[in-house]
Order: sequence, then structure tokens, then C-alpha cells
Amino acid sequence: MFRKFHIFSSIILVVAFLLAACGSPAPATEAPVATEAPAVTEAPVAATEAPIAELEGTLNVWSFTNEIRTMAIAFQGRHPKVKVVYTMIPMTNGEYQTKVKAASGTADSPDVVALEAAFVKEWVESDLLADLSDLVPLTKELKTFPSVVEVGTYEGVTKAYSYQATPGAFFYRRSIAKECLGTDDPEQVQAMVSDLDKFVETAAKIKECGTSDYYTVGTSGELFNPFLANREQPWVVDDTLVLDPMVEEYVKFAKLMRDNGYESQATQWSEGWFAGMNDTLVDANGTSKKVFSYFLPTWGLPYVLIPNSKSDTTDTGGDWAMINGPMAYQWGGTWVGALEGSPNSELAKEFVKFVALDEENLTNWATGVYTNEYLKAIDPSTPDDQQQALGDFVSSQVVVEKITNTFDGSDLAKWLGGQNSYAAFGQAAPNVNGALMTGSDDAIQRALNDPLASYLNGDITEAEMWVQWLDAVRNEFPDLILPEPPVTQ
Repeated sequence: MFRKFHIFSSIILVVAFLLAACGSPAPATEAPVATEAPAVTEAPVAATEAPIAELEGTLNVWSFTNEIRTMAIAFQGRHPKVKVVYTMIPMTNGEYQTKVKAASGTADSPDVVALEAAFVKEWVESDLLADLSDLVPLTKELKTFPSVVEVGTYEGVTKAYSYQATPGAFFYRRSIAKECLGTDDPEQVQAMVSDLDKFVETAAKIKECGTSDYYTVGTSGELFNPFLANREQPWVVDDTLVLDPMVEEYVKFAKLMRDNGYESQATQWSEGWFAGMNDTLVDANGTSKKVFSYFLPTWGLPYVLIPNSKSDTTDTGGDWAMINGPMAYQWGGTWVGALEGSPNSELAKEFVKFVALDEENLTNWATGVYTNEYLKAIDPSTPDDQQQALGDFVSSQVVVEKITNTFDGSDLAKWLGGQNSYAAFGQAAPNVNGALMTGSDDAIQRALNDPLASYLNGDITEAEMWVQWLDAVRNEFPDLILPEPPVTQ
């Protein structure tokens, strides 16, 4: 999901992004602006496939991320008689979802919408999106990772598709591993963090090591997704809130990390959290705080970790490695769907197909073909910073298998000390479980944020935290059957 992070501008960008995630929003403080990419008479030189159909018309595409704008420009390169009107709206405080819902069914309604992982299931379970099940055969041809299709499907009807798969990884600093653990070898380090007990043992070693203040993670909040991904049941089953044991385990684990000083206490998506990626994080007294690792998914490597690994005075590129870590997980992603009742339904379907189910587009997306120069050849008004970075992990196993070897020796691999991240993610993606996602997830999880923060800070007890969370869920979902608060010691 998010785009072109810089250490001082990232705060606005990414908070919107991961209220999920997964998308890649650009900063926006004004009303949404629609931009038209002019029709062109010729496809750019880089295009290799003639138009598959003489599509024409005007398509309104709304998104919270400028990723989809790149797709829109590339789509016009394929279909020069199509005019795409692109509107980007920030996700801050639910603004994007609110405006799309308000416009649905009116003359101002978009034809195509982008849907972030945090709320995609809510939309798929509603009647807002058109049935796109006739595109499912293409997922068989492309071997789209099953979890991607599963998330976009409800009661046998598929309404949204994604160009991404988002398995997670554990990224760590090689230099700190050598100093504190005696090796930076990925296999050996993986053995040291292969389960939660070993992870805590390793965290203790890192805490005691070094000439600076060393921390295993920037924040224990990074582990929320790994714990959630390993639940047995989703948040809601038969109109009942399910408090899976893994949620309780996460709270205990987060408290342990905080009380033992294994996390730097930098707030996720804050300036301090990013600063830990480039060795410029300091405490209130100016003492350096070194962060050993970050839990991030596929998009976290090219869009978060790499851009923020360099400051004006430091550069940690090449000092990183990636492994599975203590738990398999997934995090984020962006789906696209067509709004029900769109007067341009067939054109909207073609756009969704191009974005998520077109082999050439997915290949171009992953391998860095969509440079700014390429996009300007289609639309000269393309902003100078609009482009697609090398390395986003796509949803098609067919494409992944074809391009994985191209990342050997790439700049991306060099940044990871020679590791091919695409190969590692390719092994993890088939194991991702999409069945745990429900339409209520985002609100339920956000309701836990403030009570948990107060508990970790020592302002309230664990028992009070659970009560506050359940009260917040009750206010959001008055008809949901809630369990009793857990018994705490």
C-alpha cells in the first residue's frame, strides 16, 4: 500500500495509510481534486501489447492512494480513447469511506473505488459493489493467491480483486545481530526468534548488548498483525464478538515488551518510529536508541523501510536482512471494485481486470516499468514524483514465478545484503489465510487502541482496559453479542 516516504512527510502519509495499511495515500488537506489524464494517440514506447478492444468513454476512479493513479495512466496507455478522471481522498478519520458512501447512487458517484484492507471486507459484505464473479476464471489462469480472492468474496460472490499479496516478514539489522547474537546469518537468526519464547530470550540479549541503548522493536504494535493472523476465529461469528486467546496473548506480550524495555516506545508511523530505521532515533536526553528489527509486510520494504533507511547523515542500506520471524502473518493491501449501478459498468470491469488480473500490467508494476518517464509519455501532466518503485509483491503466482529470478543481484537484493525478497515472499504468500477478515474488523481493532495504550503506560489496569474496549465496541455495534471481560490476575 503508500508512496514515496520521506522522514518528515511520512507522518501524514502513513497514518492515513494504515488506518490500514495497505494502500499508499499521499498527503491531502483540501477537498478531493479530480484530475484528468488526457487521451493520447499512441501508446508509450514501453507498451508491448496492442489494445485488446477499442474501449472508449469516461471513467471516474476514486482512491485513497496514488498507486491507483499510476494504474489509471497505464490503463489509458492501453486504451487511448478512454479518459480517466481520477480523484484522491485521504483516509483520515474515515473521510474516504464517508465520501464514497455519500456519493454512491448519485450523479457524482465514482465508477471504480479502491478499498484498503482495513475496510475492504465491510464493502464486499455490503450491496455497494457490483458482482464481478465472471472475472474469477482469470484468477485461475494467473494463479492469484487464494487469500486475495477470498477477501474479495462474500457468500460466493466476488466483488473486489487486488494486484497485491501481502505476506509479512521480520526485517533485522545485520550489524546489531553480529554484535549481540554473534551472527547475522538469516538461518541462524531465524532459529533464535522462531517462536515467542525464543524471541523474548533474544530480546533480552539485545537489551544487554552494545554501547548504545538497544531495542528489539520500535513498538510492540508491530506485532498486533502477527498475533491477529494466528487466531483460530475471526472477530465476529454468528453476531457474537469472539475474543480469541491470541488477542489476550498479544496484550500480555505487549506488556512484557514494554515493562522489560525491549521496545523503544516510538509510536508506530511517527517520526521517531521512522528515525529508528536510519539510526537517528534519540531519547529526550539526546541518547541514541538503536532499533534491531521491524515487522513489515511486502509493501513495507519498498515503501517504508528503504525510503526511511537514509537520513541527511546516515544510511543503513545493505545492513538489513529478512526472515519469517516467530509467526507467519499478512498485513494490508489494496483491492479495487466497481460500484453497483455505475453507468459505465463494463468499462469499470475492464479497469478492475487491468489493475488486478492482467499479466502484463502486474509484471510492469512489480519490475519498475512504470517510471515517471513512462507515465509522462501517456500523460504529460503526470506529477514529477508519480511512478512505481521496483519490488511490490503482486497477487499472481504466475507472474511471481516468472520474475523472481530478475531480483537476484538487483538493488533491492543488495539493500538486503544479497537476499532475494521476492523469492522469500513467494514462499510465504500461499500460506496466508484470508478467512479471518470480516467487515467489522477495523472498528473493533481501533476501539482497542486507546485502552491498550493506557494499560501499557500504567494508567489503568488490564481489567479496566478490557472493560473500556468492550464498552467502545458496544457503542459501535449495539446489536453485537459481547463476551464477559477476561479474568485478569
